[in-house]
Amino acid sequence: MVAIVGRPNVGKSTLLNALARSRIAIVEETPGVTRDRVGVLCTVAERTVELVDTGGVGIVDAQGLDEHVERQILAAVESAAAILFVVDTRAGVMPLDERVAGLLRRFTDKTILVANKVESERIGWGVHEFVNLGFGEPIAISAKERMHLDELEERLDPLLPDTGEIPVEEAPADMKLALVGRVNAGKSTFVNQLLGDDRMIVSEIPGTTRDSVDLRFEHDGRSFVVIDTAGIRKERVVHGSVDFYAQRRAEKAMRRADVAALVLDCTTDVARLDRQIADYALTHYHPVVVVVNKWDLRTSNVTPKDFIAYLEKTLPLLRFAPVVFTSALTGRNVTRVLDVAWSLFEQASQRISTADVNKILEAAYDRRKPRPKQGRIGKIYYGSQVDICPPTFLVFVNQRYLFPPNYLRYLENRFREATSITEIPLRIHLKERDRSPSKNQ
Repeated sequence: MVAIVGRPNVGKSTLLNALARSRIAIVEETPGVTRDRVGVLCTVAERTVELVDTGGVGIVDAQGLDEHVERQILAAVESAAAILFVVDTRAGVMPLDERVAGLLRRFTDKTILVANKVESERIGWGVHEFVNLGFGEPIAISAKERMHLDELEERLDPLLPDTGEIPVEEAPADMKLALVGRVNAGKSTFVNQLLGDDRMIVSEIPGTTRDSVDLRFEHDGRSFVVIDTAGIRKERVVHGSVDFYAQRRAEKAMRRADVAALVLDCTTDVARLDRQIADYALTHYHPVVVVVNKWDLRTSNVTPKDFIAYLEKTLPLLRFAPVVFTSALTGRNVTRVLDVAWSLFEQASQRISTADVNKILEAAYDRRKPRPKQGRIGKIYYGSQVDICPPTFLVFVNQRYLFPPNYLRYLENRFREATSITEIPLRIHLKERDRSPSKNQ
């Protein structure tokens, strides 16, 4: 692990993105955007490392999370093989830089002083004043312009363990699970229970998590990446660019995950925003497991059966999705969510033979035909499965306009009844059979 540490707004997140060659962390001029430890696996100094961005030391958090942030910073530096102590050359040595230096004093042997924001030779003249911090001669870089990053990697090289092997890309995880939901539903507590570690800041304050944080771990011999996302808010209460980008990254997390876990707080009513989140996942044909969290805090005598009936009315789009009742605080059924998500992933990866596809289509068509339009009736000729994740079926028909959306939903339900693909979204594409003379001779 390589930890990136420094006071607020010195460019730590920009440096992480530059070294990872990807936009992982939110970059914003407002100090204190990063709170949790944001990590990414990448190749640095010809090693596969976990780069970890941390919150700013000495942050004055508007929501009073200062102590939480600093605990995350300390956990990162204690675990790291190397530390990048980032300072802002344009601002010069600040009192908070000296505070960071004091924090890192016992880690001098694994700390590299990085003077950031050196976009010109003139700015670089002030680099040497940072020698007084006690970490030797700083290396001058510009994370924003990606200048002198090769020299930084050369300085890192001797601090990283020598594996004695040619570095290789780490194998992709077996499954990615995105935790999505409204603010304060308990997603970060859920992640900490899965990992057995206080990896994410947990607070009663809504909107604590801002970045989408990927965390890799093993369970029952499989490798998983769980993506903790920022709580999704109503668009009208999204304040400023930090909240805006947090929202967009939560949506992106759903798109790149194999399965989405919609986390609901059972102590509050299902709201329109929950339905919008479900609709967003289904629009992208992602399997969804509904996680009813905080089940230990329910005050009424509502049973799981009663609550499922309530969900069928309030989240009708997810009638087919499995439901797991959990308590992230106590750990109840937390790993059960992983098992159910894996089952959904397996369903999404299944293939149905062309013969079986056509048997299902024929039986469905005989049972119910689409309503005639303009004196014409839709005809199904044949079909086949053309893709997985999601299972995608190409169905040849006479005219597409003769098959309304409700008939396609009917076909989806027939596929669920006739196969083991029962709990995930399916995609059906209609294609008009080519009737040109050259094709039919």
